[in-house]
Amino acid sequence: MKEPFSIDSELFCFPPAKEPKLLNPIVLAYIGDAVYEVFVRQYAIAQPNQRPNHLHRLSTQYVSAKAQAKSLQRWMPHLTDEELDIVKRGRNAKSGTSAKNADILEYRHSTAFECLVGYLYYTKQLERLQFLLMLSLERE
Repeated sequence: MKEPFSIDSELFCFPPAKEPKLLNPIVLAYIGDAVYEVFVRQYAIAQPNQRPNHLHRLSTQYVSAKAQAKSLQRWMPHLTDEELDIVKRGRNAKSGTSAKNADILEYRHSTAFECLVGYLYYTKQLERLQFLLMLSLERE
């Protein structure tokens, strides 16, 4: 396995206004969506084909409600009780929006996926986060 690429911790220097456990699950999903997007874009750029259209097509294979819901299913056997609780909070959260290209169940599971990513990011469980994110790259 490749050695992880690390970013200087001073780059991301704004902690959340509240303890991560107290944040609204939609807020955790909001940051989780951004963290996952950067992860997938870094993965795409690490591949040999770097034509912009290819980068976009590769990224959208991972960053979609349907793909994230599948990744969450792949994660489920590996999650701790605490992580399962965060996933349930994310899945049950009312976002006020709906997915354009997914059914409601996929959309809720995608939100749960992003919520857990955001939670692990804000609680600085970066090794754990990387383990799960690498699982999301695996194909059936």
